[in-house]
Amino acid sequence: MVQTHNQISDSICAIATAPGIGAIAVIRLSGADAINISNKVFFGKDITQVESHTAHFGTIRDGEKIVDEVLVTVFKGKKSFTGENSVEISTHGSPYIQQQVLQLLLKNGAKAAGPGEFTLRAFLNGKMDLSQAEAVADVIAANSESSHELAMSQMRGGFSNEIQKLRNELIHFASLIELELDFGEEDVEFADRDDLKELVLKLNKALTLLINSFDYGNVIKTGVPVAIVGEPNVGKSTLLNALLNEERAIVSDIAGTTRDTIEDEIVINGISYRFIDTAGIRETTDEIEGLGIKKSFEKIDSASIILLLVDASSISKEQLKKDVNNIENRIEGKNKRLIVIANKIDKSDLTTIEAKFEGIENVIFTSAKELQNIDNIKEQLYHFVKDGVLQNTDVIVTNARHFEALSKANESLIKVLEGLDVNITGDFLAMDIRQALHQLGEITGEITTDDLLDNIFSKFCIGK
Repeated sequence: MVQTHNQISDSICAIATAPGIGAIAVIRLSGADAINISNKVFFGKDITQVESHTAHFGTIRDGEKIVDEVLVTVFKGKKSFTGENSVEISTHGSPYIQQQVLQLLLKNGAKAAGPGEFTLRAFLNGKMDLSQAEAVADVIAANSESSHELAMSQMRGGFSNEIQKLRNELIHFASLIELELDFGEEDVEFADRDDLKELVLKLNKALTLLINSFDYGNVIKTGVPVAIVGEPNVGKSTLLNALLNEERAIVSDIAGTTRDTIEDEIVINGISYRFIDTAGIRETTDEIEGLGIKKSFEKIDSASIILLLVDASSISKEQLKKDVNNIENRIEGKNKRLIVIANKIDKSDLTTIEAKFEGIENVIFTSAKELQNIDNIKEQLYHFVKDGVLQNTDVIVTNARHFEALSKANESLIKVLEGLDVNITGDFLAMDIRQALHQLGEITGEITTDDLLDNIFSKFCIGK
């Protein structure tokens, strides 16, 4: 269970570096007695008397036995990450040494930290709000430049500052509405309804932008899913290998070789893309191949970008239009993009091939086998994200909990607008405004429950 303010007197410790053997490892302590506990096992200097943010060389000892030579870094009070006394002990990376040091600290009064407990303490001690605390986990998990930049922006308060600004504007009118309720018998109106409507429309527009950014933010955080689809033997596996610059998929002249989906990931200009090579889509009586084709359609539904690969040297104009229409009908009205890849252009006259594709949008002519125009495909993939995300808003939502809270807050604001249109009384307006404020407050942690904090911090790694 999550600790509350009056339950964080214990000093906690954990190994902060990843499991396994490395050059060094870091054991982290935090709590009122963190420095005193460390001082009991550290020999070199009395670290209870040193300045904050100083490092000291010495040994960790169990009685007379030297466990390791270490570097101890001391952080005092509000100057630390957690907002309380903290110590980081840098040891050699042996798992045996790490465990020996950890056991010594536990024996001398520390308690084992739970998942995310250091960051939880930073939140409880006012060092960061809840959305910033959640971004700490995103920074650790970031696997591309874009996901790292988004997480860093949120950890440094970019998102929470925007939410706080919106919430503060609404609080002003909420207080005026509440004041009206106090003078209900006198029929006074402190909150000008036209001004309130103007504000709610403004907030509605801002929240809608944030809500709409979630689809993009989520794929930047987890990787943009790209499905490679087409009939058997058109070169899907060859294209995947060309994009990944390695032989990841089995390539064969036998149609139907790929009977399952294959996934791999690359980074293009700082954005991660998850490529999915699917089984060939065609009519078949082969039960196993049929299951693969079913999965292919599922991957089309879950992908943000669909690369429809066709054999440009043999496909007819009629079949091409049929294939394109099938995909377009499946993704119509959804935030997806279809790019047609005309493959095997090395096997036929290019002028003849281009004539087949007249009227088809977003076509790239390539030979995956000869690595022709592979860079053009990557460029199109990058611009799909860049043009869709980076030009729309400075703040992008990446967290599903934030998305849900923003959606609920916006629903409450829409109810306020509907109420203003029919001149409902202040007490009903106040209910919807309170609900919107509650949802926005849950994002930054101004309104929390133990269950909410448990759910968030249980997903962190131990030691963070």
